[in-house]
Amino acid sequence: EVQLVESGGDLVQIGGSLRLSCAASGFSFDDYAIGWFRQAPGKEREEVSCISKYDGSIYYTDSVKGRFTISSDNAKNMVYLQMNSLKPEDTAVYFCADVSATLVRVGCHPTLGGSWGQGTQVTVSS
Repeated sequence: EVQLVESGGDLVQIGGSLRLSCAASGFSFDDYAIGWFRQAPGKEREEVSCISKYDGSIYYTDSVKGRFTISSDNAKNMVYLQMNSLKPEDTAVYFCADVSATLVRVGCHPTLGGSWGQGTQVTVSS
Protein backbone atom coordinates (compact mmCIF):
# COMPACT_ATOMS: atom_id res chain seq x y z
CA GLU A 1 0.00 0.00 0.00
CA VAL A 2 1.29 3.42 -0.97
CA GLN A 3 1.58 6.04 1.76
CA LEU A 4 2.30 9.72 1.17
CA VAL A 5 3.24 12.37 3.73
CA GLU A 6 3.48 16.08 2.95
CA SER A 7 5.57 18.58 4.87
CA GLY A 8 7.06 22.05 4.53
CA GLY A 9 3.99 24.25 4.70
CA ASP A 10 4.27 27.46 6.67
CA LEU A 11 3.14 31.06 7.02
CA VAL A 12 5.08 33.30 4.62
CA GLN A 13 4.89 36.85 3.35
CA ILE A 14 3.88 37.81 -0.18
CA GLY A 15 6.82 37.18 -2.48
CA GLY A 16 8.33 34.59 -0.17
CA SER A 17 9.33 31.02 -0.89
CA LEU A 18 8.61 27.57 0.48
CA ARG A 19 9.76 24.08 -0.39
CA LEU A 20 7.16 21.37 0.07
CA SER A 21 8.12 17.72 0.36
CA CYS A 22 6.15 14.58 -0.35
CA ALA A 23 7.59 11.42 1.16
CA ALA A 24 6.40 8.18 -0.37
CA SER A 25 6.57 4.65 0.94
CA GLY A 26 5.31 1.31 -0.24
CA PHE A 27 6.32 1.76 -3.86
CA SER A 28 9.16 2.57 -6.21
CA PHE A 29 8.83 6.06 -7.63
CA ASP A 30 10.23 4.83 -10.94
CA ASP A 31 6.89 3.12 -11.56
CA TYR A 32 4.64 5.96 -10.42
CA ALA A 33 3.72 9.59 -10.95
CA ILE A 34 3.06 12.06 -8.14
CA GLY A 35 1.00 15.21 -8.29
CA TRP A 36 0.60 18.24 -6.07
CA PHE A 37 -2.91 19.57 -5.48
CA ARG A 38 -4.25 22.34 -3.32
CA GLN A 39 -7.56 23.28 -1.78
CA ALA A 40 -8.40 26.69 -0.41
CA PRO A 41 -11.32 27.27 1.98
CA GLY A 42 -14.61 27.18 0.10
CA LYS A 43 -12.98 26.15 -3.16
CA GLU A 44 -12.64 22.95 -5.12
CA ARG A 45 -9.44 20.98 -5.14
CA GLU A 46 -7.07 22.26 -7.81
CA GLU A 47 -4.22 20.56 -9.59
CA VAL A 48 -0.89 22.35 -9.22
CA SER A 49 1.88 20.26 -10.71
CA CYS A 50 2.82 16.65 -11.32
CA ILE A 51 5.79 14.61 -12.43
CA SER A 52 6.04 11.19 -14.05
CA LYS A 53 8.99 8.85 -14.41
CA TYR A 54 7.02 6.83 -16.92
CA ASP A 55 7.90 9.23 -19.73
CA GLY A 56 9.62 12.13 -17.93
CA SER A 57 6.63 14.43 -18.27
CA ILE A 58 6.05 17.43 -16.01
CA TYR A 59 2.91 19.50 -15.82
CA TYR A 60 2.19 22.90 -14.27
CA THR A 61 -1.12 24.63 -14.06
CA ASP A 62 -1.04 28.08 -15.67
CA SER A 63 -1.30 30.02 -12.42
CA VAL A 64 2.01 28.65 -11.09
CA LYS A 65 4.11 28.49 -14.25
CA GLY A 66 7.37 30.34 -13.79
CA ARG A 67 6.99 30.41 -10.01
CA PHE A 68 6.80 26.76 -8.91
CA THR A 69 9.19 23.94 -9.74
CA ILE A 70 8.52 20.26 -9.19
CA SER A 71 11.36 17.79 -8.76
CA SER A 72 12.03 14.32 -7.41
CA ASP A 73 14.71 12.32 -5.68
CA ASN A 74 14.04 8.74 -6.66
CA ALA A 75 16.63 7.29 -4.28
CA LYS A 76 14.72 8.82 -1.37
CA ASN A 77 11.24 8.38 -2.85
CA MET A 78 10.68 12.11 -2.43
CA VAL A 79 8.89 14.67 -4.56
CA TYR A 80 9.40 18.38 -3.96
CA LEU A 81 7.55 21.53 -4.89
CA GLN A 82 9.67 24.67 -4.78
CA MET A 83 7.31 27.62 -4.49
CA ASN A 84 8.67 31.09 -5.24
CA SER A 85 7.08 34.52 -5.54
CA LEU A 86 4.17 33.38 -3.44
CA LYS A 87 0.87 35.20 -3.71
CA PRO A 88 -2.14 35.28 -1.39
CA GLU A 89 -4.07 33.13 -3.86
CA ASP A 90 -1.53 30.37 -3.23
CA THR A 91 -2.92 30.01 0.28
CA ALA A 92 -4.32 26.50 0.60
CA VAL A 93 -3.78 23.07 2.01
CA TYR A 94 -1.39 21.30 -0.33
CA PHE A 95 -1.70 17.57 -0.94
CA CYS A 96 0.32 15.07 -2.86
CA ALA A 97 -1.29 12.11 -4.52
CA ASP A 98 -0.73 9.21 -6.85
CA VAL A 99 -1.64 10.35 -10.37
CA SER A 100 -1.95 8.65 -13.72
CA ALA A 101 1.57 8.34 -15.07
CA THR A 102 0.54 8.31 -18.73
CA LEU A 103 -1.55 11.50 -18.51
CA VAL A 104 0.90 13.93 -16.89
CA ARG A 105 1.44 15.67 -20.24
CA VAL A 106 -2.13 16.95 -20.11
CA GLY A 107 -2.72 17.30 -16.39
CA CYS A 108 -2.67 15.74 -12.96
CA HIS A 109 -5.29 13.02 -12.72
CA PRO A 110 -5.55 11.21 -9.38
CA THR A 111 -5.81 7.48 -9.77
CA LEU A 112 -9.11 5.97 -8.77
CA GLY A 113 -8.63 4.54 -5.31
CA GLY A 114 -5.11 5.91 -5.17
CA SER A 115 -3.24 7.33 -2.20
CA TRP A 116 -3.31 10.85 -0.78
CA GLY A 117 -1.25 12.51 1.90
CA GLN A 118 -2.69 14.36 4.87
CA GLY A 119 -1.91 17.81 3.49
CA THR A 120 0.29 20.69 4.62
CA GLN A 121 -0.94 24.24 5.13
CA VAL A 122 0.54 27.09 3.12
CA THR A 123 -0.53 30.59 4.14
CA VAL A 124 0.65 33.68 2.27
CA SER A 125 0.01 37.08 3.79
CA SER A 126 1.47 40.55 4.15
